[in-house]
Amino acid sequence: MKEILTPCPHLHRRWRSVLLFLLWSIAPWSHAQTPVFEIEIREHLFFPAELVIPANQKVKLIIYNRDDTPEEFESYELNREKVIVGNSQGVVFIGPLKPGEYPFFGEFNMKTALGKIIAE
Repeated sequence: MKEILTPCPHLHRRWRSVLLFLLWSIAPWSHAQTPVFEIEIREHLFFPAELVIPANQKVKLIIYNRDDTPEEFESYELNREKVIVGNSQGVVFIGPLKPGEYPFFGEFNMKTALGKIIAE
């Protein structure tokens, strides 16, 4: 009678395997929900110079440097900096941000490479 009331020792392992499988299968889906935005650096300017993103949500920003020279995407307000060599691209994750404006600039061309992220 004791054996009937004793739980199966493999039951815990089975549930753990099911839980790990579910977490593993959901992980790529949740990552795919991150919105992706793109900006370009051309002739030492950012295009677009103003980028509107959703507030209170993490976003992926892909920065394409179409110039032959490197540029550094930098923002004190976003606490981000990324050097992007010429004719390549870089990725920066930002947010979640409160609604507002967050300026950024190209450190190697500070007079021309200016822009801002607008979180709405």
